[in-house]
Amino acid sequence: MPKASSGVVTGLSSPPQPEERYHILSNKQKWNLVILVSFAGSFSPLSSNIYFPAVDTISRDLGVNRSLIALTITVYMVVQGIAPSLLGAFSDAYGRRLTFTITLTIYAVANLALAFTTNYPMLMVLRGLQAGGSAATISISAGVIADIACPQERGRFIGTNAGVRMTGQAIGPIIGGALNSLWGVRSIFWLLFILSVIVLGALLIFLPETQRSIAGNGTIVVSGFQKPFIYSIRTPLAWTNNSETSTFSPLAYILENDIAALLAWGAVAYTAWSMVTSSTTTMLLLSVPFLTQSQIGPCFLPNGLGCIFGSLSTGLILDQSFNRVLTRYKTEHGIAPEESVVHRRDFPYVRARLRLMPVFSIMLMTSLALYGPSFEFNDLLQRFGPNLVAPLILQFMIAFSVTAIFNINSTMLIDCFPERPASATALNNLCRCLLGAVGVSAIQPLIGAVRAMRAFFIVSGVVFFFTPLVWIEWKWGERWRQEREKRRAQRN
Repeated sequence: MPKASSGVVTGLSSPPQPEERYHILSNKQKWNLVILVSFAGSFSPLSSNIYFPAVDTISRDLGVNRSLIALTITVYMVVQGIAPSLLGAFSDAYGRRLTFTITLTIYAVANLALAFTTNYPMLMVLRGLQAGGSAATISISAGVIADIACPQERGRFIGTNAGVRMTGQAIGPIIGGALNSLWGVRSIFWLLFILSVIVLGALLIFLPETQRSIAGNGTIVVSGFQKPFIYSIRTPLAWTNNSETSTFSPLAYILENDIAALLAWGAVAYTAWSMVTSSTTTMLLLSVPFLTQSQIGPCFLPNGLGCIFGSLSTGLILDQSFNRVLTRYKTEHGIAPEESVVHRRDFPYVRARLRLMPVFSIMLMTSLALYGPSFEFNDLLQRFGPNLVAPLILQFMIAFSVTAIFNINSTMLIDCFPERPASATALNNLCRCLLGAVGVSAIQPLIGAVRAMRAFFIVSGVVFFFTPLVWIEWKWGERWRQEREKRRAQRN
């Protein structure tokens, strides 16, 4: 007769248990936070694009030529790339609320000072300060999303975040042109100051600390500054604090093969788009010399709409693709539907995220190649009146494809570094903004030297040269990612 065991049955394994809920927030609460932090993240593209229609006015008011004013755009982009690398890592270590407060306070002060700018050096310094305060909000908002969203829903949140941010891209030039025409350049900075104060106040009232090393999945409710002001009225039940912080430098991974391929391709695509956007005013005035400042602003609208539609559609596509791969993976490995695979090293993240990257890359190259000739074609149509339909449609397509590429890259990088999402997003910003600053500095002299058609043929040729990075990432990216995860697990 078999001997009874002490409550242990040998030869059988216990049924798999579903993993602890990723975050306790409801879907509605998550969406509310995503929208809130997305408005905070919109200041970076808004501040950049609201400035473009006023370049000529600023040049006249300060008595300097356009090239020097264009240099303030380059400085903005350089600081826009560097600042998130510092503040993104800070937010991963010390929390989102504190970092949001610091950055938006800097941004508000910079805008207030810009409203009283009287000389060029003051403008240059304050534009850098403005960029430093606004740019990091992108990586911090991405950090909040990664804190509260599991991979299956991360794509739609990242897409919505980018879509809200890119609304500033779309309406910024229109608002800038209108304010500049009605009340002058200083009214632009007064508007930005007022908006930044409103958003900062909303974040302090409603945003709880979401950093997972501090607040966990929301069951650890923190106190002090990490607690939103609204908790003074409605206090959650749990009440503990576990502030385990550690610093992380995303630069340590910039030479990892899969990360380098993602960063390089994203930076090249972003640079090409920046060259298109920054030269739009010049190209329009060369093509249609009698355009007024208020008419130039709406010409930026197709670019902004492309960014919005690219962001929103890519978010849905990313989640659909991820969930298809997830379902197939669970079926092939005999995993129960309710089980999480977030921490499994062999899950094919690259195939789940990059499926449509080649489509958007081809769209970008085709649009860029046609963009320059579209202005030359307009020259032939001047006898029938100005025609900007072709260039503006191509601007929409360029913005759409670049935004899609950048959203895919951003989501993939967060998947690679789920514990340090703000730092990973900051690394992405660093690479694209620094290379973008070089492109913005080069495009005006290039157009002056070889005209628009040849200039953008050169740009599209450079983009084409780097296109194999997409194939390299698709072919070997998953293996490189798994090897890095294995090394990291061995170190821990």
